[in-house]
Amino acid sequence: MVLKTFGWSFAVTALGLVAAVFYGGWTAFGVVAILSVLEISLSFDNAVVNAGILKKMNAFWQKIFLTIGILIAVFGMRLIFPVVIVALSAQLGPIEAVDLALTDKDQYQQYVTDAHPSIAAFGGMFLLMIFLDFIFEDRDIKWLGWLERPLAKAGKIDMLSVCIALIVLLISSITFGANAHQHGGTHADKAETVLLAGIAGLITYMIVGGLSSYFEDKLEEEEEREHEAEEQAAREGKPKSAIKLAGKAAFFMFLYLEVLDASFSFDGVIGAFAITNDIVLMALGLGIGAMYVRSLTVYLVREGTLDDYVYLEHGAHYAIGALAMVLLVTIQYEINEFITGSIGVILIAASFWSSVRRNRAIAAAEGKAGSDEKTEVSSGV
Repeated sequence: MVLKTFGWSFAVTALGLVAAVFYGGWTAFGVVAILSVLEISLSFDNAVVNAGILKKMNAFWQKIFLTIGILIAVFGMRLIFPVVIVALSAQLGPIEAVDLALTDKDQYQQYVTDAHPSIAAFGGMFLLMIFLDFIFEDRDIKWLGWLERPLAKAGKIDMLSVCIALIVLLISSITFGANAHQHGGTHADKAETVLLAGIAGLITYMIVGGLSSYFEDKLEEEEEREHEAEEQAAREGKPKSAIKLAGKAAFFMFLYLEVLDASFSFDGVIGAFAITNDIVLMALGLGIGAMYVRSLTVYLVREGTLDDYVYLEHGAHYAIGALAMVLLVTIQYEINEFITGSIGVILIAASFWSSVRRNRAIAAAEGKAGSDEKTEVSSGV
């Protein structure tokens, strides 16, 4: 099972490391290995959240996620995205931007760094909305009950998550603008850029997430109707309309997953510049890491890990909330990637341990109940 799920990841790792050696020797090999570990540590929470969505898809769409999805993740976000950012911020053509990335790596890195505020605002708002919508939803299973119960009650207020997200964005843009003026005003216009990028992130979430939820709900309604009429229409098969609807639902969930992965990749792409500004090594290292994250997502789905360890999804969403705030803070202040990755790992590890303790408590209670039942039967005899 492990080899079947992670086989492609192992193959990509071998090819990527060999390519690194041919490209820049053993030093490049070390850089690519470090970048791979960085991407995996920063994106483990991404895998957990992805698994919660991917488990609703059939085997076909899981394969699409691992094939076409990984091409988008590796070549789109880890290779093309930084070049597009440079082209837009420096007003260069695509060919000029690629030439700059290969010939003047320091200038290329500077352009990406200058574009970081808008990248962080977009990704930060998208991830913040995911976190807010999660904690404001009333759930049967609660990890931090003392916190989640009152938040679930507050979540009954319409559009609360959107209001909070906009307030956070407004504060971020104003704070950034004030600090920019203190530094001579050369970056004062970045406050407006942050505001616009953040609103774009919010709109993207509402459109993609909204369409995904809409078609998912429609799919569930159709499945319920089909289940009720199953005995009467057993020989007729599934209606064509329901099949098309399932396709739409899966497509928009896939689109939502890709946007989600893009938002998660922002901190990895930016953080990679602390290790290297070579776009080739960056694409190799982050691409290998992205492949493992995707394989881990499928593994969690197929093993039913989220069902066995019920608090994992909670921990991952808290990690998302933390990452969202970190991205917004990095608009003005630099935060070490180790801190960013550690927050997510700690939260997920804590939720995993809580899940283990819960499972042990349930098993102990069931064992005690079974023992008491046997005692009663024995006494009755």
